[in-house]
Amino acid sequence: MPYDDDNKYKDIVLVSEEAEDYLNPRQRIAYKEHRKELAEWMVHLGKNPSKAEGYSPSTAKNRMNKLDLFYRWVWDENQRYIQDIKTDHADDWMQWLARQDYKESTKCHYQKSVKTLFKFQREEKGRDIEWDPEIEYSDPSTTYQPREYLSKEDRRKMREAAMEYGAVPHYNSLSPEERDRWKTLLSQRLQKPKDEVGKKDFLQANSFKYPSMIYVALDAGLRPCEVERANVQWFDRDNGVLRIPEEDSSKSRENWVVALKSETASIVRKWIEERNSREKYDGRDALWLTQYGNRYNKDSFRRDVFRKIAKEAGLDLENRDLTPYSIRHSTATFVADEEGLAVAAEQVRHKSKQTTQKYEHSSTGRQQDAVNSID
Repeated sequence: MPYDDDNKYKDIVLVSEEAEDYLNPRQRIAYKEHRKELAEWMVHLGKNPSKAEGYSPSTAKNRMNKLDLFYRWVWDENQRYIQDIKTDHADDWMQWLARQDYKESTKCHYQKSVKTLFKFQREEKGRDIEWDPEIEYSDPSTTYQPREYLSKEDRRKMREAAMEYGAVPHYNSLSPEERDRWKTLLSQRLQKPKDEVGKKDFLQANSFKYPSMIYVALDAGLRPCEVERANVQWFDRDNGVLRIPEEDSSKSRENWVVALKSETASIVRKWIEERNSREKYDGRDALWLTQYGNRYNKDSFRRDVFRKIAKEAGLDLENRDLTPYSIRHSTATFVADEEGLAVAAEQVRHKSKQTTQKYEHSSTGRQQDAVNSID
């Protein structure tokens, strides 16, 4: 057993003396076991779980110490012991850190520690948790760069690529020889015998699924977890907006009304009509399903949708750090440029307490104006 004593793992203190003051005997056992599991995961898997690559013991120790401080801050704020830390707790702590006279690099290291905690919850515990911090700290002593976002030109190219990707000519417009060549291509794409490829397959090849996913993501700045949770009931057909209920929102804070371009709304209507004719959607609420009938998760959305469309658009995926969050950050950036932080916060469902205190509550109409003003 690798413990130096009953309360340490590789020189990492599991329950600090300061934490002891908050805990009763039962809470101490629960907190210690949680910390032990977290420390072991950090050392053996934390850096890159897919390659079983962990952090160095010194890095793990530093992050564990910072997390102990974070937990105690949460307990102070809530006047009780809490082990199941939420993203709201993390955002509140980032707000508190912003008011402290700490170096930017120190705040950055605190934030990295919290990100590691949520990574543990996601990778090891299977929790559906993504933290998009309301405040991003960077370490000036490193080569850290802010997350890259799509330019307006990138966004235009993504929209065009989504409409072009996988498209085939109309079945009736092809000569028998041309139709035979396209059937060969579609049989490979659809993984079905060539002699079974028919007119219906040509129609489905020109599906509105990918365009609807990309267009909605660009307008709404969807998080990957929101792509996964999206239900057909979210779309208000009459008003051309998304209505995301509190229980489905990323941080379960409130109901959201999200503006869409009129073009996007038309594409979603087309997709829903098409969706309703597809057997795998029978009895399902999911707005989008993968080829295998599953909801998209962050990996399948990035791999099977975002990267395919970005490649079709000619975006440089080798030398640019582009991810689905690049869409979200571009939406927030350009809506903020056009209409200010208050409108941007509502459009991307990303409210900061300080922001909502300083800016007036915006209307869906202003959000509509903002998304219509960007590509």
